Amino acid sequence: MPRFGRLLLGTATAAVVMAGGVLPAAAHPFGDPQTVAITGDGAVVHLRWKVGGLDDLTLLGVALGVLPRDRVMMDGAVIYQPADAVAMAPSPKLSEYLLRQITVASGDKECPGSVRPAADLAKAGVSIDYTCPAAVGEVSVTVKTLTDLNPAYKTLATGPNGARAVYGDGNDRHDWTLGAVEESHLGRSAAVQLGAVGGAVGGAVLLVVAGVFGVRRRRS
Repeated sequence: MPRFGRLLLGTATAAVVMAGGVLPAAAHPFGDPQTVAITGDGAVVHLRWKVGGLDDLTLLGVALGVLPRDRVMMDGAVIYQPADAVAMAPSPKLSEYLLRQITVASGDKECPGSVRPAADLAKAGVSIDYTCPAAVGEVSVTVKTLTDLNPAYKTLATGPNGARAVYGDGNDRHDWTLGAVEESHLGRSAAVQLGAVGGAVGGAVLLVVAGVFGVRRRRS
């Protein structure tokens, strides 16, 4: 897009934000992807969520009303400040958002989640414990974080026994085996999932290139 066209787009986007509208579709999904790590311990499913780019954390904070809207500049760039993570970590709005966007089910039973206080939100992310009615062998985990801001966001997920998956808009639910699995089954599953991750990494490269031309990030 020509420079003048990008300037017009950024100005229009900032105007929407300043006017109190929804966050722009041109949010920042083109950097490092967010991640989730899933483990099981009897009836409890442990999940750790980490944001990808720190400016994504700022953008989420603005969307939740935790951070001021002036973090989004007139040209669409997002300014991350270390104080953003400090303000976000204890916010009930962040906990409510994560519990709404990341859910766990065992069979047809939803497992209530509890967010543990984040000691270092920017580097270590947030840990969430989901307590299921009984010990679980297989659970369904749904992840919709940030895709409500822009459907281009992806989440790379890891689980027990080397299992991996990629979450995205329209592909937000995966089943995970938390107990012991047969070796032959693990081999097939890992091959399929690693192929999916490989595709996602390739896609992420393209998204980064698109981001270079379409969105300019700024950090202070």
